[in-house]
Amino acid sequence: MNRNAPQPGRIRRLGLITSQAFSLHNFRGPLIREWVARGIHVLALAPDYDDASRQGVAALGAEPVEFRLERASIRPLRDTLDLIALTRLLRSLDLDATLTYFIKPVVYGTLAARLAGIGHRFAMVEGAGYVFSEAKGGASPSQRLLRQAVTLMYRAALRGADAVFFLNADDVELFRGRRMVASGQVVQLGGIGVELDRFAMAPPVLAPVTFILAARLLAHKGVYDFVEAARRMRSQHPEVRFLLLGSPDVNPASVSERQLRDWMAEGVVEWQAHVPDVRPWLARASVYVLPSWYREGVPRGIQEAMAMGRPIVTTDMPGCRDTVEHGVNGLLVPPHDPDALVAALSRFIATPQLIADMGRASRARAEALFDVRRVNALVLRSMGLETDIEQ
Repeated sequence: MNRNAPQPGRIRRLGLITSQAFSLHNFRGPLIREWVARGIHVLALAPDYDDASRQGVAALGAEPVEFRLERASIRPLRDTLDLIALTRLLRSLDLDATLTYFIKPVVYGTLAARLAGIGHRFAMVEGAGYVFSEAKGGASPSQRLLRQAVTLMYRAALRGADAVFFLNADDVELFRGRRMVASGQVVQLGGIGVELDRFAMAPPVLAPVTFILAARLLAHKGVYDFVEAARRMRSQHPEVRFLLLGSPDVNPASVSERQLRDWMAEGVVEWQAHVPDVRPWLARASVYVLPSWYREGVPRGIQEAMAMGRPIVTTDMPGCRDTVEHGVNGLLVPPHDPDALVAALSRFIATPQLIADMGRASRARAEALFDVRRVNALVLRSMGLETDIEQ
């Protein structure tokens, strides 16, 4: 347990701060329920609530609170005004602790909590993100400048945090090496975890072989490499299906809806916009694919697919590589390499039995590493909250 953590029972009111409301009930539901069960009043702060997300948060026993924050851009004047407004809001909520996740909430939310005088501050780094990722050909001068700015912002925000949760060892090394965190603040979770009962093992899909990419449809998630692989493989194996699941994003790196519809018209992929429940789509897929060159945390989509018994093909990148034992529950490929991706996917067409064998190994690995109960137990202990769940 972090030595700065509050004593058991001291947290009465907790602010959970994010930039995406849908993630609160979709990704944080089990943790919110754990807090509520301990008598903690959870105030869930997000800038983009709609009726469904408000209802989802309220159903968990938490209180939805809206605030202003731009998710996908850095504009110093606007962000400063938003920081001031958030500081005032947090002060008015009379919180004992905050937990922030996603990049801008970690920076601005943790800074605001510090300025508001909130005694206990926790942050979760779910991947180092685009800023610290390497595009093909290396980082541009503007990206290097942004990297320096973000480093300074992380240092300022995370100074004095009780604990900073990380999902993979590569990010721990990065943040320590750039002096964005101190060793005593670090808690490594190994993934945010999934509800293994909810994401139950599904029968393998051996015919037709069906590959699925379900993620935010951003260039750095490897969407274009996935489509290129589909284009090449369907010319030789027209029966093979490629499912692309997700919606265009406000991020400037997002694939446009027009591009998605062009791919559909070309017949290379079958596209479905974001769905509230991914399980039926994973159940009809053979293999989960994420050719990301983004510095992920430990991708939640991969964890869900593993829990449902799907082999994984992903890149040898931070976060992604943590999910796969190469040749056992899936295959690792280099980033930015459609040729290697085609070769990896072709193995499942040539030997469909790999779908069943590697799928069973994925489920076993998910049970060993990604049980949300164990992950949440570590979070609770690091916050000074009692738990009877064994790690």
